[in-house]
Amino acid sequence: MIRSMTGYGRFQETVEGMDITVEVKSVNHRYYEYSSRISRAYGFLDERLKSYIQKTISRGKVDVYIWIETVDAPVSVVTVNHTLAESYLNALRELNSKYGIKDDTSAVALARFPDVLTVHRIAEDEEAIWQAVRQVLDEALKRFISMREREGEALKEDILKRADTILGAVKVVEERSPLIVKEHMNRVEARMRELLSGAAVDEQRILTEAAIYADKIAVDEETVRLRSHLEQLAAMLSGDEPVGRKLDFLVQEINREVNTIGSKSQDVTLARVVIDIKAEIEKIREQIQNIE
Repeated sequence: MIRSMTGYGRFQETVEGMDITVEVKSVNHRYYEYSSRISRAYGFLDERLKSYIQKTISRGKVDVYIWIETVDAPVSVVTVNHTLAESYLNALRELNSKYGIKDDTSAVALARFPDVLTVHRIAEDEEAIWQAVRQVLDEALKRFISMREREGEALKEDILKRADTILGAVKVVEERSPLIVKEHMNRVEARMRELLSGAAVDEQRILTEAAIYADKIAVDEETVRLRSHLEQLAAMLSGDEPVGRKLDFLVQEINREVNTIGSKSQDVTLARVVIDIKAEIEKIREQIQNIE
């Protein structure tokens, strides 16, 4: 299914005592470009996220936001440096004894001395955290892809509609072109006879020259290739693979054929038809820039 490069998906869930929120969004970009916003404590997730998401998204500028809050388990522990605490306590008792000071030392007072209490972050299981985040990420990606596919379907319908308009215009070219070619052959032949009036006339030579000129303005080959390109366009839009880059190239080929038809056209009606076709091609080109 055709996908747009614009998408958004968000999901939140509590997994293994962690409240995890994942947000994924993207905009148009020629290639896959990844950026993330994750707290430094979970920076180890970044490379895994980048490669994992790339398996799902081939093109687009992708921004990922991860919020993780521990709700059921402590993330840090406090340890006591008993040796240091005992040294502080002995020193205080020495002061009390020497100067006759009332001993009012409490655990709270002792804990205020430097390095008596130390806060340590509990070593976390990185693999377990990744599995929990991936579970939430998968759901966010489903919503993200669903939005991309809905927009992609709308783009597909619009492009096919414009392609049908171009096919209708090609039919006009195919019907009108032989008449123009015949008219020009007759005109060239008449002109040559006029110029050769009174001289020995080689009938076969006149007909050959008129045919050569007529061939230069015929567009049969171009319309055949144009129809083939439009068939390829429809086939690509019906596939399941990312085709944005291929479509971009194909539209260049379609435009090339139409330019050739325009340069050969010696008719006001065909010139107008070519302008209409080029207008539709430009609109298709704009839409393709949004396709993955």
